[in-house]
Formats: sequence, structure tokens, C-alpha cells
Amino acid sequence: MPRKFLVVVDDSPEFETALRYAARRARSTGGRVALLRVIGHGSDAHWSGVRDEIDRQLREEAEALLMRLGEEAADRSGAPPLFLIEEGDPLAALRKVVDEDPDIKILILASGSGGRGPGPLISAILKQGSLGGRKLPVTIVPGELSDSEVEDLA
Repeated sequence: MPRKFLVVVDDSPEFETALRYAARRARSTGGRVALLRVIGHGSDAHWSGVRDEIDRQLREEAEALLMRLGEEAADRSGAPPLFLIEEGDPLAALRKVVDEDPDIKILILASGSGGRGPGPLISAILKQGSLGGRKLPVTIVPGELSDSEVEDLA
């Protein structure tokens, strides 16, 4: 199996930089991009019918987003990406995905730009020192890199 470069799909402006970098690295090394989208999940049993409908809609939106981003990732990397959708806390979902797939070799994250700090996932990983049971390299890409700078670095 080719090694996988994992990118967490979030709504931050820096995400696009992480995706471009991961796709470029995958192309240059014969790897593959894995896109992880984490969606929320509620447990209010009183409103379970409404909650089920919301969960269904969130999953559909996540699938549509991944399909759209997958086209860009495939164009840039030369291979179709792997789509992953998990529910719950982003850090816990990230740990789960990494623990379940030994072919994920590198986590690619983009740091916040404009003095906003590194971002919540980077901060959490740095604070804990790892993703849990498995040691995994983390590449932190400056969020404000241009396309040409990404090409040069990756």
C-alpha cells in the first residue's frame, strides 16, 4: 500500500494550504491523500428523531464536501484520495483514524495565519505530545503559503 498523508478537513482558511501540500507530497512520493472530516453528534434522546435527521444531513454535507475536495486532491496528487468521516471530538476522531490505519504515515496540518495562533488541533497535539498509542510524524505547514511556495517546499 502507498503511504497516506492525512489531512483534517475543517472550515479554517488554512485547510486549503494543508491540502495542497499533502497532495503535492503524495504526488512526489507515490503516496495518497486521506481526507478526514469530523462531524458533531448529539445525544439528546428526547429529540432523537430530530437528531437523527440532523446527523443524516451533516453526513450528506460531509460527503458532498469530500467529493468536491477529492477532485482537487486527485488532480494535484495524481491519485484518488481516501475519504473518512468520523463523529464526535476532532482529536478523538483523529486518534481513532490513525490507530486503525497503519498506512497513514504523516499528518499534515496548517498553522493559523495572521497571528491567530497555531490552531486548536496543533495546540492539542503539542500539549499532549502525541496522538495517543501510535507515534506519527506531524508536518505543520504555514497557513499563508502561496501555491508556488507549496510547490517549492513539497
